[in-house]
Amino acid sequence: MGLTVGVDIGGTKIAAGVVDDSGTILAVERETTPATDPDAIADAVAATVHRLRADHVIEAVGIGAAGFIDAERATVLFAPNISWVGEPLAEHVKTRVQLPVVVENDANAAAWGEFRFGAGRDVQDLLLITVGTGIGGGIVTGGRLYRGAQGLAAEVGHMRMVAAGVRCGCGQYGCWEQYASGRALVREAHDRLDSELPEALALAAVVGTDRDRVTGPMITEQARAGDPMCIALLVDVGRWLGEGIASLTAVLDPAVVVIGGGVAAAGDLLLEPARHALVRTLPAATHRKNPDLRLAALGNAAGMIGAADLARQP
Repeated sequence: MGLTVGVDIGGTKIAAGVVDDSGTILAVERETTPATDPDAIADAVAATVHRLRADHVIEAVGIGAAGFIDAERATVLFAPNISWVGEPLAEHVKTRVQLPVVVENDANAAAWGEFRFGAGRDVQDLLLITVGTGIGGGIVTGGRLYRGAQGLAAEVGHMRMVAAGVRCGCGQYGCWEQYASGRALVREAHDRLDSELPEALALAAVVGTDRDRVTGPMITEQARAGDPMCIALLVDVGRWLGEGIASLTAVLDPAVVVIGGGVAAAGDLLLEPARHALVRTLPAATHRKNPDLRLAALGNAAGMIGAADLARQP
């Protein structure tokens, strides 16, 4: 198959790109996501595809969307940030663009992109962890994307880590993403600031009286500048990250674990404590080859590239 379009639908923007069979993006179009109107979302996706078709011969469309996607890769069963419940997205876009359309969970699409063209292109078994506001995941095993019986596999952020722990947006308590995500990083920073201890003075001087200014990138920037408290916050998130990866490794035995998402921009400030926690908590770690932790290679384009390539797969 020749050129395909990969579409990444987020809560605020839609990015669509023409991608060739080597994973190279040839052109990109963007639209604002009309998140409360499913028909308008399909219209916006179709608009990007039509603009891209003006200069390229497109053979299929792959869509990555944040939500539960059914086993047929056609319907969004539920999405946390967009008004989709039982939304037949593939059919609605196909009707508008008259091309084959497949829909995949956005983290699954990113995992496939990293497996095919990014940080995991040299292995057959890969686990992708996206560390952003929450935690997403994707699994490639034996060179195939693992989706589970209903297409809902790899919701790793909702693996329970702490019984009766912090309440999660999914309705449960103690989920992994409440301890190893950007949300956790900011929450813990707020706790330190509220304590008014000397260790919090440097960050307090940056944010002033407006605690809502605290973000994950700000904490990372302060950690890189040498702020001991911000370094400690990233170490703590990295520890939780490594412990969760150890549990997943015991089940999946991946050759490579790729870390992506906004918090991964912290680099070794996050990865080094994650590596130490992985080795410390992985069962029989001294008698096995530990998975290689790598930063994602494709950045924010992974989902677009992966979705476009999935549109080529049988």
